[in-house]
Amino acid sequence: MKLHELAPTPGSRHPRKRVGRGDSSGLGRTCGRGEKGQKSRTGSSIRPFFEGGQIPLFRRLPKRGFNSPDHIEYNIVNLSVLDEHFAAGEVVDSEALSAKGLPGKADRMLKILANGEITKALTVKAHKFSAAAKAKIEAAGGSCEQI
Repeated sequence: MKLHELAPTPGSRHPRKRVGRGDSSGLGRTCGRGEKGQKSRTGSSIRPFFEGGQIPLFRRLPKRGFNSPDHIEYNIVNLSVLDEHFAAGEVVDSEALSAKGLPGKADRMLKILANGEITKALTVKAHKFSAAAKAKIEAAGGSCEQI
């Protein structure tokens, strides 16, 4: 195959419509825009979701809730996950968890929750602990370090 032999797939290219070139062309006079109205005029453009002057959907729906700009989201890890994936004496932190493919997004802080049981003594380093999780980790002989 040579450069001068390249051609588009048959049927993939269409000739451009030449409007306003006589009635016999099929797109003469109104040029495919119909009769009168806003969309028949030159230079007219209607923004997306415009409903012709009717109160738009996003204004008809009630406002609900509040999104705080100071809200902090945590990667949440339960004790049952720690017990399943780590051996006794290991250090558990964000890097160790991500090495095992466990937490969610890398930019979030880490929080340990008390769902499940822990039977191994682990050193857990996290940004937050629930009170029950801290008690269970220390009862199993481990330690909690808040980052």
